[in-house]
Amino acid sequence: MKVEHFLEERVLKILITEEIDHHTSSVLRTRIDYEITRFMPKKVIMNLENVRFMDSAGIGLIIGRYKQAQSYGGVLEIENASPKLMKIFDMAGLPKIIEIS
Repeated sequence: MKVEHFLEERVLKILITEEIDHHTSSVLRTRIDYEITRFMPKKVIMNLENVRFMDSAGIGLIIGRYKQAQSYGGVLEIENASPKLMKIFDMAGLPKIIEIS
């Protein structure tokens, strides 16, 4: 698992590689929460281009970061989700609350 972040003009872009499951979600949560708290960006973009697998822990991770960003007036967006991940997001209802491009 690899996580990279980039900050430009109060937009925090987080690039996640590999899997988001119950084994990796707690490490991801800690790393992402730290960066969000540190920078308090107006927008958090999670790039999932290199995520090959996600389970319900991944949905929980995304919803938690969405709520965290909202708590200080920010927004969360998801980009580059594969068709496989989009099916999971649709079943969970994520497109109703989070912008996915």
